[in-house]
Amino acid sequence: MTSVSRFPEPQAVTSPLTEHAVFLVVTIEDGPAAADAARTTIADVDALVRSVGFRSLHAGLTCVIGIGSDAWDRFGAPDRPAHLHPFVPIDGYRHDAPSTAGDLLFHIRASRHDMCFELERLILARLGDSVRVVDDTPGFRYFDARDLLGFVDGTENPVGDELGEAAYIDDEPDFLGGSYVITQRYSHDLSAWERLSTEEQERIIGRTKADDVELDDAVMPSNSHVTLNTVTDDDGSELDIVRFNMAFGSYTAGEVGTYFIGYAKSPETTELMLQNMFVGDPPGNYDRILDFSTATSGCLFFVPSSATLEMLGDLPSVEPVETTRPPVEPQPSVEPVETTHPTTDGSLSVGSLRGEYDR
Repeated sequence: MTSVSRFPEPQAVTSPLTEHAVFLVVTIEDGPAAADAARTTIADVDALVRSVGFRSLHAGLTCVIGIGSDAWDRFGAPDRPAHLHPFVPIDGYRHDAPSTAGDLLFHIRASRHDMCFELERLILARLGDSVRVVDDTPGFRYFDARDLLGFVDGTENPVGDELGEAAYIDDEPDFLGGSYVITQRYSHDLSAWERLSTEEQERIIGRTKADDVELDDAVMPSNSHVTLNTVTDDDGSELDIVRFNMAFGSYTAGEVGTYFIGYAKSPETTELMLQNMFVGDPPGNYDRILDFSTATSGCLFFVPSSATLEMLGDLPSVEPVETTRPPVEPQPSVEPVETTHPTTDGSLSVGSLRGEYDR
């Protein structure tokens, strides 16, 4: 791979896990003015990060910005990331992964929630009425990086040089140092989960609960979360992603769960993991954690390098294309012709990741 040291400076994708995070997702309103306001704002967010971060240098404030497929096209950049596309919904064996709206992601992290909140406030003030907030989830570290199911989350993240190798694009010359990120909100049924024995929970996850040790191969179920999230390339080498999941919850809203966020140099690795989880490997052998954890959102974003993000602010405004319709010549009247429409079943003929099985 290309040495990370030769990359354009990436955004702070691989910054260490913090105690707090905010996952802010917005859609851009219609019209070129809204697109221009969004484009120029994200190109200058780094200045806001410095303004807020300098007020507490030990808080480790960072913000990673992701751009959705439709938004990228509206910004009018001359080139397009090869793997950028809307999140593909999955019709699973028993549980589904929906695709939801999202043009921009702001993944804000710090050791203090007030720092995250202040940066979010300034970003939204700068964006003004050019965007609509569709997700605003504050996340928190739960004890020793556990999820609300009680298990440590993120143990298998790569470390050292492998961290950058997993997270940053190295085979798209125009987008070196960029990344792709997939986000999903998972809402947990804790009452049902807590009725299981610890031993049954460990078989579903594939790790011990207290010590966070992976189960031995001899007793590891084929439908455990660990098994179905272990994917390899054609040479048998394990493919990694970089997760910074966070717990979230509101008893007023009646929802507690895990906010999944996975960065990778290609979204195909995360998409294969999700297909294994929801469809199963083989189909029907799905991830049993989904019996207790429901996906309620799904988005895919491209994360440009810092230089590419800054470049977006220099692009010319994309004005609407004005079309001049030719004058309509009067036509001689004709007798109406009866037509027979072909029968249709109303299908949009959109492909999905559903496997060949009966649900």
